[in-house]
Amino acid sequence: IDYTGTEPSSPCNKCLNVSWDSTPPCTCTINFTLEHSFESNVFMYYGLSNFYQNHRRYVKSRDDSQLNGDNSSLLNPSKECEPYRTNEDKPIAPCGAIANSMFNDTLELYRIDNDTRTPIPLIKKGIAWWTDKNVKFRNPTGDGNNLTALFQGTTKPVNWPKPVYMLDSEPDNNGFINEDFIVWMRTAALPTFRKLYRLIERKNNLQPTLQAGRYSLDIAYNYPVHSFDGRKRMILSTISWMGGKNPFLGIAYITVGSICFFLGVVLLIIHHKYGNRNTSADIPN
Repeated sequence: IDYTGTEPSSPCNKCLNVSWDSTPPCTCTINFTLEHSFESNVFMYYGLSNFYQNHRRYVKSRDDSQLNGDNSSLLNPSKECEPYRTNEDKPIAPCGAIANSMFNDTLELYRIDNDTRTPIPLIKKGIAWWTDKNVKFRNPTGDGNNLTALFQGTTKPVNWPKPVYMLDSEPDNNGFINEDFIVWMRTAALPTFRKLYRLIERKNNLQPTLQAGRYSLDIAYNYPVHSFDGRKRMILSTISWMGGKNPFLGIAYITVGSICFFLGVVLLIIHHKYGNRNTSADIPN
């Protein structure tokens, strides 16, 4: 579901030129229909296009020691984070361009049945890699578990509406260990990518996770992409015993394999046609 809003008929067209700090955020609703039921667990992604997370300076613009909870790096971030290292003479936590550009749209899914909207439960935990959640990202340490006190003396990234210790109300999903933040910090290799946003678990083995029918997507449109001709979309996907549906890897294997086969045939022909057929060990005069 593309909800960028570039088309004049799109419900999100009114939000196209939204800024990072719009208050209140622009909201829009897109209705759609699922032609087929989703039987197993469903993965909800957000997708961005024309967004180059693989730019060299962008990828380096972070401080892994700070993200790992090092107290000295919290107040003295790496110079790699420039120009998002400090703001108003206070160190930024988390610092760097990657964190500063974190995706912050809010997506909510509803099923429409007889003009009644029923919210679909979206699970926000379990979307990040285990090693990232438990090893690479840690909150600062100190007396007590009050994140407000632990992050005292720092300031939020320039484009964030609130500081890092207010990303979530649950302590095990707040600060540097917030899973939405962790997912965003794992940079994508290509300019068109998707990142896991939420999980929809199957509750009843007798009923599909998402039945075929009408649905609506409520969007709090906070993330501007029009300035760099980007696109935003929401993707619903499920998996089978073979994994998820993503044709890229299969196409890549077939393409590379076909090229190798073609070159092998060409080299074989060249070898038989022009190769030295003299099997004598004597060196010719």
